[in-house]
Amino acid sequence: MTDLGPVRARVIVQGRVQGVFYRDTCKHVARSFNIKGWIRNCSDGSVEAVFEGDPSAVEQMISWCRRGPDRAQVRDVIVTYESLIGENDFTVR
Repeated sequence: MTDLGPVRARVIVQGRVQGVFYRDTCKHVARSFNIKGWIRNCSDGSVEAVFEGDPSAVEQMISWCRRGPDRAQVRDVIVTYESLIGENDFTVR
């Protein structure tokens, strides 16, 4: 298998994902995988995140998003792959 380099994925997480430390926990998990990007709450109650990094690490982040922190109740995760931008850190917006 050929290494294709870093990838970028945009994730929308729906369910009970605000007010349960979803963003803060995601930031710590992303940094542990050396993922760059950001996460924010959306006005419709969902959470949106962008992950850039090694393809296997990004896939692990997406898997984590399907569970979230203990108090979260994830109903759906929508993933879209995008062109790499070159994020510098992982931040909560």
